[in-house]
Amino acid sequence: MTSLDKPTDNTSADDARAVTEAALFEAFGGVRGMVETVLPGLLFVTIFTINKDLHWSAIAALAVSLVLVVVRLAMKDTVKHAFSGVFGVVFGVVFAMFTGNAKDFYLPGMLYTLGLALAYIVTTLAGVPLIGLILGPVFKENLSWRKRNPGRKKAYAKASWAWGLILLAKCAVLFPLYWWADTTQLGWVLVALKIPPFLLAVWLTWVFLAKAPAPIDVFAEMEAAENAARDEEESASPGVGGRHRRDG
Repeated sequence: MTSLDKPTDNTSADDARAVTEAALFEAFGGVRGMVETVLPGLLFVTIFTINKDLHWSAIAALAVSLVLVVVRLAMKDTVKHAFSGVFGVVFGVVFAMFTGNAKDFYLPGMLYTLGLALAYIVTTLAGVPLIGLILGPVFKENLSWRKRNPGRKKAYAKASWAWGLILLAKCAVLFPLYWWADTTQLGWVLVALKIPPFLLAVWLTWVFLAKAPAPIDVFAEMEAAENAARDEEESASPGVGGRHRRDG
């Protein structure tokens, strides 16, 4: 193992925690991302609770999702979280309109949560934990943690297990309610379960990564390698060599 294969340890524990917090905030959207995730579903269930009108509830949820995207675009901010919310709402609206059952507005999101939970677990069992694939580019380490940073890979595996099990527990609550509860009961429980499981998973991810070795900055390595190659090429160029001979 070369020195490049070892994560640097000159970063203090506080700095490492701060970097981890910033990366998690960027990856998962922070407070604003949570608002954009919760607001459409909250508006849907609120309006449906009041007037039991599927069409107005769906239109309101879709409209607020589009407004959130427009606001992001106007502020020239990243729109990935807002767009993901729009796609989720669109699928829910189409599905509910197709079946005529307002409860089906929530079904695509529930199926997505179940699929995501299984993805976290399966990828971890396969040795490529999903949370590492998500956060690797954010930490500028890409997939270096797989072979060169085993302590960090272990932390990603723990975090992925946490995400998978937390989301499975959430599904274990929601799917029985889909069959047994009415639309408003399911909707309010789903809204209530939007943020707490997410925050728990993010907090556990932070705990695991804050104790893990520092990430290997592969982008800095590539830049250093390119600079070294350019310096070597310049030193070996004929013009430089000829000048050296003349000077001798």
